[in-house]
Amino acid sequence: MSDKDTHTYLEINGDFRMRELDHNDLEQFNALLQYAFQVTSYELFQTGWEQEEIKYAKRPILEDAYVLGWFYKENLASMIVVYSMQINIQDNIMAMGGITGVTTYPEYTGRGLIHSLMRYVIDYMHKKKLPISFLYPYSIPFYRKMGWEIVSDKLTFTVKDTQLPKAFPVRGMVERVSLDSEDFHNVYSYFAMQHHGALIRDRLAWDEYWRWENDDMIVALYYNEEHKPLGYLVYYIANEIFHIKEMVYLTSEARHGLWNYISAHFSMITQVRGDNYSGEPMAYLFEDSEIEETIAPYIMARIVDVESFLQEYPWQIQPEDFKIHFRVTDGLASWNQGDFLVSWHEGETTCERVEDNQSINVVELDINTLTALMMGYKRPTYLYDHEKISMEYYMLTWLERLIPVKKPYFSDYF
Repeated sequence: MSDKDTHTYLEINGDFRMRELDHNDLEQFNALLQYAFQVTSYELFQTGWEQEEIKYAKRPILEDAYVLGWFYKENLASMIVVYSMQINIQDNIMAMGGITGVTTYPEYTGRGLIHSLMRYVIDYMHKKKLPISFLYPYSIPFYRKMGWEIVSDKLTFTVKDTQLPKAFPVRGMVERVSLDSEDFHNVYSYFAMQHHGALIRDRLAWDEYWRWENDDMIVALYYNEEHKPLGYLVYYIANEIFHIKEMVYLTSEARHGLWNYISAHFSMITQVRGDNYSGEPMAYLFEDSEIEETIAPYIMARIVDVESFLQEYPWQIQPEDFKIHFRVTDGLASWNQGDFLVSWHEGETTCERVEDNQSINVVELDINTLTALMMGYKRPTYLYDHEKISMEYYMLTWLERLIPVKKPYFSDYF
């Protein structure tokens, strides 16, 4: 190691050294991202990016996030990024660690670099009091081994022009606005505060929302007759197809108004394609319900700190003087391994780690299943029937009563 090397290394293994990245690593950081995600400079130039824009497009990550990497000698070999974010968990806003930029150059794979980085960032999130983490998986089996689990789906739909809904009378109207419209941001903020699983978008989250997006993207807002914004569409039109990136509405009036707006493009398009993140199919709402809908897993989550998460969790009921023991297994986070006693008294929830010697009201499960359960992605009965939870049958009634029924909504990508 050079005498001039002032970096603090978390781990050293031969010529491999693990450390946090800083602004001096921007060029190597950007090069690894572009290589791993197959984004070439030529492709970016074609969409209007200049060289300096490409170079600095990800600078906010190094300024606003925790970026950890393995270096082989002086060359960045592998890395992972953690954003400090917020998420709506059953109408309670919780701190969340957003994982992104998980990548390794192919010549360094098979050395366990990502696995060790994951261990460090889980510990980092625990110390930073981020009780839950979200990520978009490149490999579901890989992340499942690390304790993450699917918690929301993306439903992709295709509607033919002949299946578009007939105009529904509404008093308001749709207006196209700028991508950074305050009304646009306010509608989403209000929506996110009402919907379990939704990301609370700050400046960094909005930057990620638009990063590498098509320059032809349009935002259209629905305003009621008092000119109050109640919904929006983010979309573009190409090759006679109306592509919906996101549709959000706060009222049925706004939903009708937005579909009226889409249907008004009838002469320009042959079909509408979009993604729905509500967890519920859309076909029922169409007069012609024979639309195409496909479902795919979308986002994964992991409870980072079981004790603090269960303490903060907004249980559906708070049964007086009732106790339940969650016996959790977690191979990567020792602080999550054990028996957690949750109890309620006079409207207050208490969660504490206790000695593993309890024999009543015990629910045994791993960290993956606990995450899917508490996020409402799968109900207790489903998990019990598929042998994901071990407990006495009578506890099903309690779990079904305790855990809210809302399904997660998560439409972001980072």
